[in-house]
Parts: sequence; C-alpha cells; structure tokens
Amino acid sequence: MNRSYSTVAHSASSALTTNKVLRNTYMLLSLTLLFSSLTAGLSMFLNMPPMTYLISVIGAMLIAMFVLPRFAQSVAGIGIVFLITGLLGFGLGPMLTMYASLPNGGDIITLSLAGTGTIFIGLSVYALFTRKDFSFLGGFLMVGFLLVLLAALANIFLQIPAMSLAISTVVILIMSGFILYDTSRIIHGGETNYVLATIGLYMTIFNIFISLMQILGIMGNDD
Repeated sequence: MNRSYSTVAHSASSALTTNKVLRNTYMLLSLTLLFSSLTAGLSMFLNMPPMTYLISVIGAMLIAMFVLPRFAQSVAGIGIVFLITGLLGFGLGPMLTMYASLPNGGDIITLSLAGTGTIFIGLSVYALFTRKDFSFLGGFLMVGFLLVLLAALANIFLQIPAMSLAISTVVILIMSGFILYDTSRIIHGGETNYVLATIGLYMTIFNIFISLMQILGIMGNDD
C-alpha cells in the first residue's frame, strides 16, 4: 500500500515538474523571440554592416558554450539567455536588410516567418500530444549537424548555389529533428532546466528561419 502510494506521489511530482519546465520554457522562449526581434529591428535601423552577423553569431555561441552552463541554475542565467538571443537578433539585422532590399524581399521574410512558426508549432504539438520518446535521435542529429557544418564551411569557398540550397534544406530537417528531440527530453525528464531548454529551442527556430530565407531567396533569384 505504501509502495503504491509512493509510486503515485512520485509520478504526480514528476508530472508537475515537467509541466513547470514546459511552461517556463515556452514563456521564456516567447520573450526571447520578442526581444531578438527588437534587437534585429535596432540593427536594421542602425544599418549595421554584413560582418555584424558573423561577429554576433560567434559571440553568442561562445557565451552559450562557456558562460551559460555556469549560470544556468541561477537567475543570472535568464539574463545571459537574453544576451545571447539579443546578440543573435542584432546579427540578423543586416541579413533582413539585404532580403528586404530584394524585389520580393517582403514576401521572402513573411513566408520564412510563417514557415518557421508552422514547423515549430506543428512538431512541438506532435511531440507533446504523442509523448513519444525521441531520445534515439540525439546521436544522428549531432553527427548530421557536424557534417552539414563542414559542408557549409566548404561552400564559403566554393560558392555553389545548388549546394547552398541543399545545405539549407538539410539544416531545416536536422533542426526539425532537434525540436522533437528537445521537446521529448523535457517531457520525459531528460531536461529539467528551462534556461537550457529555452536556448536549445531558440537555436532551432533561429536556424530554420535563416535556412528558409536562404531557400526562398535562391529559388526567387531570376539570375
């Protein structure tokens, strides 16, 4: 009897913890997306040079890898998440300015935003309602990400449009897998820190949005 009560109590406690992590993650994610859109707008207003994107991304990645883990368990971690996402948004400004200057630039940005939202919400809802365990994807996704990163670095020198299109498509597929993987980890207790969960989901959204813009930009190029 006591054992059964203990099991039920543990299950209820785990469910409450999971719901709290999910709620805090999505709340913080929403705020960081809003904040990064404001910093992107500021970057566009200041007409920042293209190099801003590379500098911002490198800075944000360094902070995410070496600073955030040390403060993820404290209130300071929330501030660092805003710093990272604000930097990424600021770096996105020059790219948005470039696409906005195209004849169909407004459509490209709008469709990319709509596509990103559809992918994220659709996969998140699927993971939440089916409650499937996608932890088996972890290794495949990481290997795939490293391979596509190497291909992207190579294409900096090769500058092959078809390769850029393929890389962007694969990035969307990999990031979509990470949405399922990260959401599943929260649901099944693999991730209990909403600060780290937020930055993981934010990065998937950021990469999907950029990749969609690149795909639509290449497809819409008449040259």
